[in-house]
Formats: sequence, structure tokens, C-alpha cells
Amino acid sequence: MSTFIAAFVVLLLFFLLMSIGYLVKRTAVAGSCGGLGALGIEKACDCDDPCENRKAKMAEAERLEKLNKNRIL
Repeated sequence: MSTFIAAFVVLLLFFLLMSIGYLVKRTAVAGSCGGLGALGIEKACDCDDPCENRKAKMAEAERLEKLNKNRIL
């Protein structure tokens, strides 16, 4: 039983340290393999004709990109 409690405490400590790291850096936890970009896939759904939800997200991202590009400050 003491082994289980020790393992649980170590796991909780690990999660606590990860959350403190997230709060300090404000970046998401990322893997070291490069994700889908390493495989040459630009997006998670690599279909020819994206769905309406995906089109709306792409339009919003494009709008925000233009807004940030033309921003004065």
C-alpha cells in the first residue's frame, strides 16, 4: 500500500510541476516528434473539401491574420 501512495504522490507532484510550468511559460505541452507537420500534413483533416465548420475556422484565422497585419500598434 505504501508503494501505491508513493507512486500517487509522485504523479501528483509531476502534474503540479507541469501546471506551474504552463502558468509561467503560457505554452501548451508539445511532443518532440514535430506532430503532423513532420509528416507533411498541413491540418488535422487533410481532406480536399473541408466541412463548413473548418471553412469558418479558416475564414476567422484569415481575418485575424489580416487584422494583425494591418494593425498600427
